[in-house]
Amino acid sequence: MALTISQPAHAIMLTAARRAAPLEACGLLLGTASRIEIAVPTANIAPDATRDFEIDPAALIAAHRAARDGSGPQVVGYFHSHPNSLTRPSATDAASAARDGRVWVIVANDAITCWRDGADGFEPLSYCVEQG
Repeated sequence: MALTISQPAHAIMLTAARRAAPLEACGLLLGTASRIEIAVPTANIAPDATRDFEIDPAALIAAHRAARDGSGPQVVGYFHSHPNSLTRPSATDAASAARDGRVWVIVANDAITCWRDGADGFEPLSYCVEQG
């Protein structure tokens, strides 16, 4: 299944990664199963943000509440950057993955790769950026 990313969400993720370097940027992906409408940068509260990411729990809880009460889109996944230039999930990513089917976007070197956090590990996803 191909994923569509809105142009604004794509730009937000690239900008967040540039601004956070040399730390890892992170945030939430909101939309539907096949379309990322919004990327919301959040604070990275990981103890070592140069090597890991942890999304601010308050932002995550607020997004899930908004989705549940109908005032916001669904949380479809997460994004984070790899300042070390790796465009694939790291061993740390694999160890922290929930295997819940959510989308993970990794930003490195002004490029984006998309992954599904599946039961058997990360599966690559093709995507297109919606122009307009």
